[in-house]
Amino acid sequence: MLDANLSTQLKGYLEKLTQPIELAASLDDGAKSAELESLLQEIASLSGKIAYVRKDDDARKPSFAINRVGSDIGVRFAGIPMGHEFTSLVLALLQVGGHPSKASQDVIEQVRTLRGTGSDGVLRFETYFSLSCQNCPDVVQALNLMSVLNPSIQHVAIDGGLFQQEVEARQVMAVPTVFLNGELFESGRMSLEQIVAKLDTGAADREADKIRHKDSFDVLVVGGGPAGAAAAVYAARKGIRTGVAAERFGGQVLDTMSIENFISVPHTEGPKMAAALEQHVREYDVDIMNLQRAQKLIPAREPGGLIEVQLANGASLKSRTVVVSTGARWRQMNVPGEEQYRNKGVAYCPHCDGPLFKGKRVAVIGGGNSGVEAAIDLAGIVNHVTLIEFDSQLRADDVLQRKLRSLDNVTVITSGQTTEVLGDGHKVNGLVYRDRLGGDSHRIELEGVFVQIGLLPNTEWLKGTLALSPRGEIEIDAYGRTSLPGVFAAGDATTVPYKQIVIAMGEGSKAALSAFDHLIRTSAPVEAAVAA
Repeated sequence: MLDANLSTQLKGYLEKLTQPIELAASLDDGAKSAELESLLQEIASLSGKIAYVRKDDDARKPSFAINRVGSDIGVRFAGIPMGHEFTSLVLALLQVGGHPSKASQDVIEQVRTLRGTGSDGVLRFETYFSLSCQNCPDVVQALNLMSVLNPSIQHVAIDGGLFQQEVEARQVMAVPTVFLNGELFESGRMSLEQIVAKLDTGAADREADKIRHKDSFDVLVVGGGPAGAAAAVYAARKGIRTGVAAERFGGQVLDTMSIENFISVPHTEGPKMAAALEQHVREYDVDIMNLQRAQKLIPAREPGGLIEVQLANGASLKSRTVVVSTGARWRQMNVPGEEQYRNKGVAYCPHCDGPLFKGKRVAVIGGGNSGVEAAIDLAGIVNHVTLIEFDSQLRADDVLQRKLRSLDNVTVITSGQTTEVLGDGHKVNGLVYRDRLGGDSHRIELEGVFVQIGLLPNTEWLKGTLALSPRGEIEIDAYGRTSLPGVFAAGDATTVPYKQIVIAMGEGSKAALSAFDHLIRTSAPVEAAVAA
């Protein structure tokens, strides 16, 4: 199954194994089982520390466990973890085989102390993923690592596209979806830190207490996307005390499937770029505070004084200057039924959740590039796609429109306003839209609604403090300055035109340089900055 290049790379990785492992397969007579067996045998042939055995001891077939010989450490995959999950497979092999994780020691110690509330204290996780989902590997890899670190944690990662009956029985309509001890735990992307924080209920209070005792910063960056990462790097390189408070480091990039217009990098994927951003920032003396949501900005009481950023956990951070780079999020339709059926048929990532709607009827809301690309992708998976655009014509590039109209299982509706998402109480079964020309309402029977109608800036917490545009964007000048002295802004949360990664990075760099210029003109920063 592996081409020569991939096989050679994997063999190199497997040289890092320090403990013998066993690949224990549960198979049937189907083609997928034969495919999985071939893959496992090939992997076993690449290292003397790996053995392949067939046990057929699991109800899910095809599936396999990666077990550390002579211990109770292991993880399980139900399906064939290729596509986006191949990295999860490689990491599982390495970690079960004794190779240490790069997770922080604090988080590792937190994981090792976790216990379930049941009589046996075991936390049994099941994660449903799809091979085309770029959000799923983070969750799969985090839970796999947790099961390696803690014998009281078990995890099986399940390919929802392969176990369709199971997915429908448990009403899984979005990936990743995680169950804990048979009950729904969470749906959507989660980092290791987020999972641990959800399980360790005292973690947030401990983190808030740590933040309260931090010294003030010279530059505090609020937001960890491309703009925030660039601002942090440029500020840190000036030798001044720099901090980053981010709700999730990586921002929208984490949700981006394919990036083909980042100059000098012909192609990459969002999660890979987000990891590279964080790694670059961590090469400098930057205090990164992840999973921290800003709630209020309080101006300095006097010129050159400290600006305060209050966080949702009750703690506050203070800084001489602030760079706001909180980005944007997917815009919602805000119609009845949308929130009720989120992850129950209403979805925002066609790449992630599309495979769960194989053979079904879906709608795509939005006729821009994102909407038309989503409709094209879904048309190859589902039975029928209805694309609904509010405007009188599609706004996507001509090449995309031509491709869309060449598909015989796509219907395009223009001048259509979605007014309600319908369901049976458990999942979506239709939607209602109004013809904006004639005024009539129409009902469409379907099982999924993919919303692709643009972005909304994450600036609600700034209302009444900074000047915002009618669209809610932070108004900035050519230097990234806002209406408040000492506060700068960059990226998709601002009025800068063209919301692109490369532009956000440039704007973040500019905002940090402007913040440094402000510092040296208004009050002397720390001695390291003067020396710089």
